[in-house]
Amino acid sequence: MALHKRQGEAGDVPFRSSRFFCVGTRWYFSTREGFDSGPYADKQRAEVGLNRFLHIVNILPKTAVRH
Repeated sequence: MALHKRQGEAGDVPFRSSRFFCVGTRWYFSTREGFDSGPYADKQRAEVGLNRFLHIVNILPKTAVRH
């Protein structure tokens, strides 16, 4: 995984882990909110699932998203 700063970050680059993980032959993704989604048949399908999740989160009203 590349170690680079995100836009607006200052200081040392924090530890980051992959959002994707495999249990047996099934793939999952994790969100920052602590939600795990899956199982998916392969990593590519888990990536599609994550992209769909992020799309939905981005179109929700900002008041619906808690930080």
